[in-house]
Amino acid sequence: MSEHTNNKKQQLPVIQNAELVAQSRLFKIEQLDLEFSNGEQRTYERMKSSGRGAVMVVPIVSQDEFLLVSEYCAGTHSYELGFPKGLIDPGESPEQAANRELKEEIGFGAKRLVKLKTLSMAPSYFNSIMHIYIALDLYPESLVGDEPEPLEVVNWQWNNLEQLIDREDFTEARSVSALYLAKEKLTLIE
Repeated sequence: MSEHTNNKKQQLPVIQNAELVAQSRLFKIEQLDLEFSNGEQRTYERMKSSGRGAVMVVPIVSQDEFLLVSEYCAGTHSYELGFPKGLIDPGESPEQAANRELKEEIGFGAKRLVKLKTLSMAPSYFNSIMHIYIALDLYPESLVGDEPEPLEVVNWQWNNLEQLIDREDFTEARSVSALYLAKEKLTLIE
């Protein structure tokens, strides 16, 4: 695979029209009529973002151990093992949201958060970003969250990563990405 070496900046298509075509309590679908720099015209649809963004946190207990949560996922109608996550509330920084989500979902706060990366999810159809953090120096503190049931907190050993990857309930791409990003970063921090 060759690297993209063209230094010429691509020109974004011109949005000729944007129209809300469907809406539910949680989602808005927008239709875009676009004209590309070569004159081609196309209609695209995308899920319109709330613009707030989200966070995901890898809670580190020790050099040997981290925490996961098992949470119901309506999209797959299953319980999925992953990392604490949630939307950024209005007026909150991503770091404040990360610490709040930790307290709501696992009953711990973090004295130190290290940003790993900001990821997008399905950028062809969805304008959504998620800030990924490592949480270090955990301390017990709980907040009431919006989950309909208590989440199961699962301790996991770093030396058992392959077993985690092989699990049928650990499939969310953002959690898998966060896991490998955290593992890489921890070798640099320690």
